[in-house]
Amino acid sequence: MTRREARVRAPQLRGRGWLNTGGNALTLADLRGKIVLLDFWTFCCVNCLHVLDELRPLEEKYSDVLVVIGVHSPKFEHEKDAAAVAAAVERYGVAHPVLDDPELVTWQNYAARAWPTLAVVDPEGYLVASMAGEGHAEGLDRLLAELMVEHERKGTLHRGDGPYVAPPAPETALRFPGKAIVIPAGRGAAAGADTTGAAPEAVTLLVSDSANHSLVELAADGETVLRRIGVGQRGRLDDPAQFNEPQGLCLLPPQVASIAGYDVVVADTVNHLLRGVRLADGAVTTVAGTGRQWRGTVDHLAHDARAVDLSSPWDVAWYDGKVVIAMAGTHTLWWYDPVRRTAGLYAGTTVEALRDGPLADTWLAQPSGLSTSADGRRLWLADAETSALRYVEEGVLHTAVGQGLFDFGHVDGPAAGALFQHPLGVAALADGTVAVADTYNGALRLYDPVSGTVSTLATDLAEPSDVLVVGDELVVVESAAHRLTRPVVGGLNVAGSRLRVERPVTDLAPGPVELQIVFEPAPGQKLDETYGPSTRLDVSASPAELLVEGAGVTTDLVRKLVLAEGAGVLQVVAQAATCDAEAENPACHLTRQDWGVPIRVVEGGATRLALVLRGLD
Repeated sequence: MTRREARVRAPQLRGRGWLNTGGNALTLADLRGKIVLLDFWTFCCVNCLHVLDELRPLEEKYSDVLVVIGVHSPKFEHEKDAAAVAAAVERYGVAHPVLDDPELVTWQNYAARAWPTLAVVDPEGYLVASMAGEGHAEGLDRLLAELMVEHERKGTLHRGDGPYVAPPAPETALRFPGKAIVIPAGRGAAAGADTTGAAPEAVTLLVSDSANHSLVELAADGETVLRRIGVGQRGRLDDPAQFNEPQGLCLLPPQVASIAGYDVVVADTVNHLLRGVRLADGAVTTVAGTGRQWRGTVDHLAHDARAVDLSSPWDVAWYDGKVVIAMAGTHTLWWYDPVRRTAGLYAGTTVEALRDGPLADTWLAQPSGLSTSADGRRLWLADAETSALRYVEEGVLHTAVGQGLFDFGHVDGPAAGALFQHPLGVAALADGTVAVADTYNGALRLYDPVSGTVSTLATDLAEPSDVLVVGDELVVVESAAHRLTRPVVGGLNVAGSRLRVERPVTDLAPGPVELQIVFEPAPGQKLDETYGPSTRLDVSASPAELLVEGAGVTTDLVRKLVLAEGAGVLQVVAQAATCDAEAENPACHLTRQDWGVPIRVVEGGATRLALVLRGLD
């Protein structure tokens, strides 16, 4: 993060409309006297969701001088829908004004290039700092304190309430449910002595009630509430049980559950934890994670599950004798062994993109849904940000449907040309086909591995986030409708359309191009080479043939690339190790940024591409 020395007047805020303001439009003039923090986000992006949580303590600490404004800047077509934006604001508990900017007007005026991006405007209306990525909370805290002192001294700081107006409280039994599983007869609430409403031998459904921060057990009808597990407030206590936007659920095999002491593993997403739930009495235990978000380096070691950091676990499934975790926050899969109580990396490199192959070398993009085939051979996954359906088999990751980070749509037919839009859920069916909760298309889709085709089973669903089989029916978690539904299914064969992200493209010249990563250490820090080279740069491209020379990993932050004509995405991952410059016992820091830069290689394009890596305070 860099504090601007020149005084640059902040651009005006322009968009389609405002949320959380009581219907009032805001201008920077209205906010004069307040420190304004603009958060450019899009609700599909897990890194943006991390920033929402990083900002909550700052909003509370500086509540009388700071106004946070979310500028919603969509990636996917569905995210341009005003109702979807409003639902996302409620879903993620956004307690500040939000500017709906579907045409990316304010995004471009502030020169944003990545999700998320933050910009700080001082009480006089000048832009004083900007930064991309997550992990800036400590630096922002210091900057806000400095600005508060400076402008209080100048008499330009005005304390008092901001423009946030809380929306009306919702009144539904479920609120943005995320995932659901079937609990066999005898293992759920119906087996207990103190519950009513279900026959003793009936299956039940366990649902992650994400926005209510709890789990709900329903009767097989998907409506009758049998019990709620969790007090319904954000938190991470085991007793009384608290969750923070829980998502995925995994029922352990009985013999494993008897050893572990609990029946269900819960992906407690915003807490960066796995929790164990004993169905007999609803007792909750933290089984993996420290509660800190993972910001380390990749290794393939087995770690003490309670001592390792996780990052937004989104789903969990039993596969190959362990719990596999869709670690959306790092674009990887992890594993957890509930008997040995260990955890580690299973697949992926943390690069956000689409690449198949041996698990250690693969690229994923916010994996969000998992399901194991009936024969146990394949683990199917919904790779949300690449809008892809993928699977693991015999230590190799394959893509069945999907083309890349910026290609999506609603197209049926042969898998090579079929398209999804940010799917979050998947269910492997007994006949070998795979049902997909195609979230941003509002559809239930079906992939047939034998024919290699995709079809549409149902449409007009409100952000379906999971699908499961109950008896001989498909049940959909219709998240934005706050319910479980049994849609009438049929082959609709949607021709649909192909869509691409309308993100600004960088024109580069064919042939030699210099890539330069400009590293700006945080104040008071310096590069640290105590344990070897302090910097690392990993470059690749999608499609791979776009990058003729210059792919791979080096320790130099400047590299010559050779590009072929065409269009695609340049994947750049840079990191730098620093330490405190003057401290007697200096702390170590690791700054890492992953860019997916849409490029077009054409005659007349630039011969140099510079990206800024800013140190984290």
